[in-house]
Amino acid sequence: MRDPHAIILRPILTEKSLWLQESADQYSFEVPADANKIEIRQALAQMFPRVKVLRINTMRRRGKMRRVRMAMGRTKETKRAIVTVAKGQTIELT
Repeated sequence: MRDPHAIILRPILTEKSLWLQESADQYSFEVPADANKIEIRQALAQMFPRVKVLRINTMRRRGKMRRVRMAMGRTKETKRAIVTVAKGQTIELT
């Protein structure tokens, strides 16, 4: 198994993800494109041993075409994992 910090790259802290944390006990993380749900679950269990993960949803966000001077460029593609934890449990994202 890979290092948990190589699977959970960073938390995603946007308005929508903060709203999901408060209302639905869901947390968003950026993960590598080749990570699967089983690896993500195991990495979270090692990083946060007291938190019970109920569900993991993943999504691939394709890069957008952007203009860079006279040429077209592309922003990077990312994969996100939205993790649902048990009611009343929290993950400290500092």
